[in-house]
Amino acid sequence: MSTTTVRVPAKVNLCLGVGPMRADGYHPLATVYQAVDLHDEVRATARDDGAILVAVHTDNRSELALVPEDDDNLAVRAARVLRDHAGVSAGVDLAIRKVIPVAGGMAGGSANAAAALVACNDAWGTGLTRAELEPLATTLGSDVPFLLHGGNAVGGGRGEMISPVLARGSYHWVFAIAAEGLSTTAVYAEFDRINAGHDVPDPVVPDALLAALRAGDAEALGLALSNDLTEAALSLRPELEETLDIGIEAGALGATLSGSGPTAMFLASGEQHSLDISFALSSAAACADVVQSRGPVSGARII
Repeated sequence: MSTTTVRVPAKVNLCLGVGPMRADGYHPLATVYQAVDLHDEVRATARDDGAILVAVHTDNRSELALVPEDDDNLAVRAARVLRDHAGVSAGVDLAIRKVIPVAGGMAGGSANAAAALVACNDAWGTGLTRAELEPLATTLGSDVPFLLHGGNAVGGGRGEMISPVLARGSYHWVFAIAAEGLSTTAVYAEFDRINAGHDVPDPVVPDALLAALRAGDAEALGLALSNDLTEAALSLRPELEETLDIGIEAGALGATLSGSGPTAMFLASGEQHSLDISFALSSAAACADVVQSRGPVSGARII
């Protein structure tokens, strides 16, 4: 049977503006995504009995229990959505190799869904283009359409409406991985609690951030990083503030949380600076792991 392996990156939000909850329960977002070279892999092997099965592999045993191996897995849902759309009768075995932190605010589940769409599309020979996969991706999650493409992009709506952003340069990142994940649903609920009774403005992407990307100016980008969910995440996990402070004291050009957290992200001026920030975080035992990365990188791709 046909087998296809797809590598897919994590995402970070260079800015994350969050508006008041909509009638459908979602919050309007204004964000700039960047894909970074921290990758999961999804292998799809077609099978003729119609079953869709998933197995998850990770070196972090504590995370394994957090990733469902049933119909709740986003990669399984992606395969079903594609099969229903394309009228395929075959099944698939999905093997997921996880490196992106689980519940870390870096869209690991959405990355797996994007990878599953690309992998199953190839393994089943359904022949859809990336543009034709995008509407399917939108039904699976806000971050999934972006992860089909990667690079840099502006996200609107609830994050699923993406458009290219003019950008130059490559950026060095340091990620402080927390020992325990943080529920996106819980963070948004805390955001709503904190802002209850207040007028929450409609979100916008800061002009300063877009200008920094156009210029390839890392220092300006560091100053422009922002995340409206930071207060809510720190309310639930106050210890993350110390992690952010350590990176800032180590000279990071900018520091914020990735998405809904708890992963803290620090922008470095170069490879040596990235090493210095990593050493400061590791020495302070401020997190469970420290990862150096670069971005932007391409989205889900067959390897």
